[in-house]
Amino acid sequence: MIADTALGLLAERGMRGLTHRAVDEAAGLPLGSTSNHARTRAALLKAAVRRLAQREAEVLTPDEMPRSAEAAPDGADPVVEPADALSLALHRSLTGQRDLLIARYELALEATRRPELREFYDATGRGFREPLEAMMTALGSTEPRRHARSLVAWCEGLMFSCAAGADHDAVPDRTTLRTGFTELLRGMLNE
Repeated sequence: MIADTALGLLAERGMRGLTHRAVDEAAGLPLGSTSNHARTRAALLKAAVRRLAQREAEVLTPDEMPRSAEAAPDGADPVVEPADALSLALHRSLTGQRDLLIARYELALEATRRPELREFYDATGRGFREPLEAMMTALGSTEPRRHARSLVAWCEGLMFSCAAGADHDAVPDRTTLRTGFTELLRGMLNE
């Protein structure tokens, strides 16, 4: 509850609005409760990053994850399932988790100023990048790490644009996202 409240405060008030006292008040907890759970600001920020990663990981259920390229039926386009799953995850993030995206950007910017948070933030992010690398390897990418980073960068650009940028009021529909992922994956795989 404390970490979820911290994420909500980050989205609503920004980094300056995130204090132990503000979390206690917003969560309806007795004063000092947040300090008992997360003694320092760094500990509170780490708790928020940890919870952010958990909530972002829940965007796809296990049965919605794409099968590996080896598991695709013979003759099936190996790009279709990954593009579909990635578009579903991104669309859910853009339409149902705008506050989480804003909190994520607050935390990312704060991590540029706090080395201990940067290390933790980056380690948490690897949990999302590594499966993309594995997916690109399974699809036959000759440069899975670079291709995974390109996918992440494309997603990050869309998420920022839709959460805080010029497209904040124009979220692409799932079909548009699926087309984008399909084009990216085919281009990376030289299809």
